[in-house]
Amino acid sequence: MTDTTGPYDAVLVDVKSVQVSSGNDSGWISLFTNAGIYDLTKLVNGVDTFLASGTLPSARISQIRLILGTNNSVVVNGTSYPLKTPSAQQSGLKLNVNYTMVAGINYVVLLDFDAGRSIVKEGNGSYLLKPVIRTTTSATNGAIKGIVTPASSHPTIYAINGADSFSTFSDLLGYYMFSGLAAGNYNVVFMPAAPYSDTTVSNVPVVVGKITDMGIIKIR
Repeated sequence: MTDTTGPYDAVLVDVKSVQVSSGNDSGWISLFTNAGIYDLTKLVNGVDTFLASGTLPSARISQIRLILGTNNSVVVNGTSYPLKTPSAQQSGLKLNVNYTMVAGINYVVLLDFDAGRSIVKEGNGSYLLKPVIRTTTSATNGAIKGIVTPASSHPTIYAINGADSFSTFSDLLGYYMFSGLAAGNYNVVFMPAAPYSDTTVSNVPVVVGKITDMGIIKIR
């Protein structure tokens, strides 16, 4: 979460929970949320904060819902005023995302909270929170997948990029995948049990947001 700030000393938003929906009948899924009160005026000039995370059963995110608590306030010229948030307290603040993800890739959804447009001063001098939030979704890494044959060779598989090394195993059908890899070129090393020999495939490219398919790797 980050912010486009307004003319306020502080804008304090009480975040209780973050939920996502794929838009089908699965309903809302709660993410692991760093619940707390966040001062939006501190989240400016490229500064953001980690709000929630989770693994989703569906590749599509239709909406995100923020459940806010009651401890929301704005500080103007040194004086603190409560922020009324009736709709967000009752059913949650729903944000449209409409993004289809690729399995095995990690993504970041940035919530750009426009505090300057989100706070409305009412005629009686009180303040109302009517959040204006822009969402952007981007992949943060890539992946490698493939198949080894024969599947019975069941090798330990390493993906190596400089000092970084990741390991995995093939399944009973020979399929394997490395998820969450930084962009770059990897040496993929297959180390099966005897009587099979080690096999190395060099310079396998990983691109952010993509899965590199190595196809069938024959273990001899």
